Amino acid sequence: MRLGPLVEWWDRRQIALYVVAIGVGTALGLAAPQVAPALEHSIEPVLMLLLFATFLGIPLIEVGRALRDIRFLGTVLVANFIVVPVLAWGLSRFVADDQGLLLGVLFVLLTPCIDYVIVFTGLAGGARARLLAAAPLLMLVQIALLPVFLFLFAGGDVLAVIDVVPFVEAFLLLIVLPFAAAAVVQAVARRHRVGRALEQVMAGAMVPLMMATLAVVVGSQIAAVGSQALTLLRVVPLYIAFVVVAVAAGLLTARFAQLDVPPTRAVMFSAATRNSLVVLPLALALPASLSIAPLAVVTQTLVELVAMVVLVRLVPRIARQSAPTVTTD
Repeated sequence: MRLGPLVEWWDRRQIALYVVAIGVGTALGLAAPQVAPALEHSIEPVLMLLLFATFLGIPLIEVGRALRDIRFLGTVLVANFIVVPVLAWGLSRFVADDQGLLLGVLFVLLTPCIDYVIVFTGLAGGARARLLAAAPLLMLVQIALLPVFLFLFAGGDVLAVIDVVPFVEAFLLLIVLPFAAAAVVQAVARRHRVGRALEQVMAGAMVPLMMATLAVVVGSQIAAVGSQALTLLRVVPLYIAFVVVAVAAGLLTARFAQLDVPPTRAVMFSAATRNSLVVLPLALALPASLSIAPLAVVTQTLVELVAMVVLVRLVPRIARQSAPTVTTD
């Protein structure tokens, strides 16, 4: 059976298929909440496969060039660690009366995504190689600055519950391991047919892998969120507002830096996408009296996944009008 026509079919309909995957995850999670633990354990392996496929499609020479792009790296840092914290502080004031919600909102909004943002950036025609090159820097800076921001925005008492181990584990499993595996396959592909075949298979599997990621993330968390729906409704408008303002802030920051179209798209996605799957263990480590915090983090994930599906179509149109020229990534 030839997979070419099938791959072309789902590539053309990928946005609709992502919406279907979110719907399937929602239906499964609500109808059979007992499967949530199994789905949650599957998030990391599925995400690792998705990122392996993504990295496999990025020639390593592009990542090397991206590391020398100081203007882009500086713009991403400014957007995520100067502009976004101001936005996060402002939005968090609306739930400052509830320490659990406050910490959940701050945990997730103060930490830029380093994993599936690369996938969504690529889908939107953004500079995914540059964003991949920036991932280690983004991880290190957020580890260093998260305690500082939490101290400033929520008080010194929260510092006792911060553990950097989940950050380190996520970086190794979701970035280093898939990237190393992709590098090995690319090296093999230059000499052997089996490597080239694996590259083709993984490139064709991108849409199903993204669908699986969306379905398991939503399915594993939707029942828990639903159990506290009334309380969590307070943060939903904040997360929606964050996406809207962060995308605009990313665009303005990139325009000020005079970036071309693909890097501009990458900055917009980086500013709007958060590290929810990595900071969730931090929120789960909080005392029982703050048990709403991890659910606030999960709620952001659900809002963000829907927003990303929309932004894959919207960001290219906005960025095309704002940047001076188009370059390839």
